[in-house]
Amino acid sequence: MFDQNYKFTCVDRFLKYVKYDTQSDEESASFPSTEKQKILSKDLAEELKQMGLKDAHMDEWGYVMATLPSNTSKDVPPIAFIAHVDTSPAVSGANVNPVIRKNHQGGDIVLENGGWVIKESENPDLKNMIGFDIITTDGTTLLGADNKAGVAEIMDAINYLITHPEIKHGDIKVCFTPDEEVGRGTEKIDLKKLGAKYAYTVDGSSRGEIETETFSADAVVIKFYGKNIHPGYAKGVMINSIKIAASFIDSLPKDRLSPETTEGREGYVHCTSINGNEELTTLKFIIRDFETPKLKEYEDLLKKLAEEAVAKFPGSRMEFQVIEQYRNMKEVLDKHPQVTDYAVEAMNRIGIKPIMHPIRGGTDGSRLCFMGLPTPNIFAGEHSFHSQTEWVAVQDMYEAVKLIVEIAKVWEEKS
Repeated sequence: MFDQNYKFTCVDRFLKYVKYDTQSDEESASFPSTEKQKILSKDLAEELKQMGLKDAHMDEWGYVMATLPSNTSKDVPPIAFIAHVDTSPAVSGANVNPVIRKNHQGGDIVLENGGWVIKESENPDLKNMIGFDIITTDGTTLLGADNKAGVAEIMDAINYLITHPEIKHGDIKVCFTPDEEVGRGTEKIDLKKLGAKYAYTVDGSSRGEIETETFSADAVVIKFYGKNIHPGYAKGVMINSIKIAASFIDSLPKDRLSPETTEGREGYVHCTSINGNEELTTLKFIIRDFETPKLKEYEDLLKKLAEEAVAKFPGSRMEFQVIEQYRNMKEVLDKHPQVTDYAVEAMNRIGIKPIMHPIRGGTDGSRLCFMGLPTPNIFAGEHSFHSQTEWVAVQDMYEAVKLIVEIAKVWEEKS
């Protein structure tokens, strides 16, 4: 039974953490992609050390790792709880002004600035938040609940376990990562040093979510080469690469295979950027599907359409590059069912109905699974990520803390 008199610390921690600007940069070649992420990470390592986790530290790459030592005589596999410190490059994370809206009574939430409205029609979970306290932005930035809510919840769960030594558990590993939002969150991670056998990312949305299946993902870069010349003397000579790219884009399916036309288990191809001039235009795509072999089908389609576009402009050429990103973690987690089963049991124990559904995206766990660390994703309560309308409910944060504690208990009892 969770201590009903416990004073949660996750909200106070969260309100402090969101004040750090930790936005990552998808154009950066450095690691982490922005040095400012390390400012929060360094402070988190110090907080963990002050809590009594003697090995807490931040490494040269900005990863924070720490261990809450086992207090049981049982041989319990070490488990890790993981969250990322960076926020999305899509919307500014500087000068965040969080607002706590107590006792939500339903309906839309109008933010103070920018004309932004958190619409109940677009956020169905709001209907389940009557009487809850909702944390939002003031409309000028994103909130950073993705994933600082997870960071705060892990910190609070560790605090609870420390202050309640009667709760038996094995080694609990804490890991905070940089650059998850730009797909590089596990690029430099030292799993041997982390020392976990299983893990959970705390980076999900609705209360009760356990996510054990993600998209498989590739990136595609297409370069169209034209021929430039002074426009005053261009007749019969110039080949404008921008027009080749435009012809290619126009040939893409209009009613399928794009994010705006797909849902559920449907995959997509998605152009994320175009940059060019008459001589060279570069297009970047992300390719997603739950069935890994379908990625090749989509990539073959893109290549065929690109070749057809080039054929319309004699003298032009193109380059086509596929970059593997991550694979559906279900392929690994199905071989380690206890990781998911224990999270389901923990939820049932604290009175939360588990929600099992695939993620139309990826987490650090997607890569960690294939690096040898089976890692499903559990809810943190974050909603409407990467936008000014991001929000999280205080009560969901409390439940996430309880879940982390209960998972640790289940692993000890089952060992």
